This record gives sequence, C-alpha cells and structure tokens, in this order.
Amino acid sequence: MSENRLGQLYAVLAFLFWGAIAPIYFKQVASVDAVEVLIHRVIWSFILLIPLLFISKNIHVFLLLIKDIKKVKYLAASTFFISINWLVFIWAVSNNRIMETALGYYINPLVNVLLGYLFFSERMTRNQYIAIFMAFLAVLYQLFALGEIPIISLILAFSFAFYGMIRKKVNVGSIVGLFVETLILMPFALLYLYYIISNDTISFLNSSDYVSIMLSLGGAITIIPLLLFNGAATRMRLTTLGFFQYIGPSCTFLLALFIYNEDFNTDKLITFSLIWFALVIFSLDSLNKKK
Repeated sequence: MSENRLGQLYAVLAFLFWGAIAPIYFKQVASVDAVEVLIHRVIWSFILLIPLLFISKNIHVFLLLIKDIKKVKYLAASTFFISINWLVFIWAVSNNRIMETALGYYINPLVNVLLGYLFFSERMTRNQYIAIFMAFLAVLYQLFALGEIPIISLILAFSFAFYGMIRKKVNVGSIVGLFVETLILMPFALLYLYYIISNDTISFLNSSDYVSIMLSLGGAITIIPLLLFNGAATRMRLTTLGFFQYIGPSCTFLLALFIYNEDFNTDKLITFSLIWFALVIFSLDSLNKKK
C-alpha cells in the first residue's frame, strides 16, 4: 500500500472514530456528570501520554517547550478552548443532542476560514463569502423558526476553530501539545476529583463495573483518533485531508437520526440543508484552488 493510500486509510479511521465511536462511547457514560467524565478524560489521557512521549522520542521536545513561556501561554489558551469543546460535547451527547454536535462540526470549516480572515488577514474568495453567508442564514433561520440560536453547535464550532488557530500559531506536535494541555488541566482535574470523593458523589468505582471501565477508557478515546490523524497528516496533503473531515459529522448525524432517534423536523432539515449547500460551495472552491 502506498503512503498516500495509507494516509487516506488513517484519515477515514480517525474521522470514523471521532464521528461514530466517540458519541457511542459518551452515551455509555451518560449517567455520569459531564464534568466528572471530562476529568477522567484528562487524567487517563495524561497517564497514557507519558509513555507515548518516550516511545515517540518527544520527551526532549517537551522539556524544551516548557522553557518557552510564550508557547506555554499559547497552550494555556488552547487548553481553555479544548476543555470547553470537550465538556459541551460530552454534555450534548449525554442529553440527547447529538445532532447539534454534528451541525457544529459541519459549521467548523467555515468558521476556520472566517477566523483566518479576521485574525490573519487571509484573503477570502467570493465563494467562501457565499458559503459563510449561507451558514449565517442557517443560524438566522433556526433563530426565527425554532426561537433559539443553535448555541451548542456554535460553541463547538468556534471553540474548536479557536483551538485549531492557536495550535497552528504555536506549531507544536499533537502528542507534545496534548500532553502539555492535559498537564495544565491536571491540577483542576485532581481538585475536582478530591471534591467529588469528599462529597461521595463520584461515579467511578461507585457505579457499575461497566461504567467504571468505560470512564477509564477516556484516555484511549482521546488519543487513538489523534494518532490516526497524525498518521494521515504526515502522509497526505492537508487540503486533501480537509475533505475527509466531513466523515465525522456525517457519521454523527446518521447516528443521531437512525440509532438514537433524535428529532429531525422540517425546520432542522432546512437548517442542515443550508449548511450542506454552504459546504458544497466551500468544497468546490477548495477543489478549484488545488487545480
């Protein structure tokens, strides 16, 4: 198998993991408070990343990084945005709002372009303007038709876009970057862990064995797709990789519709259709740039 084909396989597996396996996983721990699920994700990820740092021979990169205060500050900011993203996603899945998470990750590529324009003075093409306008119309339609802003979708889209923007700025490898982010979160996670143990409200080891095992897999759920994505990113063009990202929200959408039977009325269909149309315009524009 060629390196490019192998990269495509890794990309498909990574986005299948994020789009299908992750929502199913978080459904299994839906009985647990979302903040506790988050801290397990942080703690177990941190534990798994320690040997990975040595295996990948990145320990020296980490030691150099923590001496660079500017980069650490950037990673503190990225930690803030990814923790919001993780928490909102966990809460949404637990509260039967998986479809809204799919909408958020459909919107995300358009938000990335918008942030590039606002913060990095990147020029936008006419089609990109149209695509972003279509996404804006979708949000407006949901506001007037359903009487509510798709707040979960927007938080997920913008938090992940800001996270990606900061990580692009700091230019640190995924494993080292994630290790520093979990390291920053560890004191907060341990304080909260102490709090729920003291108040006897912890679910881990106090719930069923199944739930406890699922919580302990939080690190693997975080790191496996990241490693697959890294494998894809090093073997194929990033512009090509960008087209694979739609696999994730598409799987999540189908999961919400056919497995978890979430409501999908005409108004939601119109909202999603506007976003899908925007993404078609955006994707065609990206293809034209590649030629």
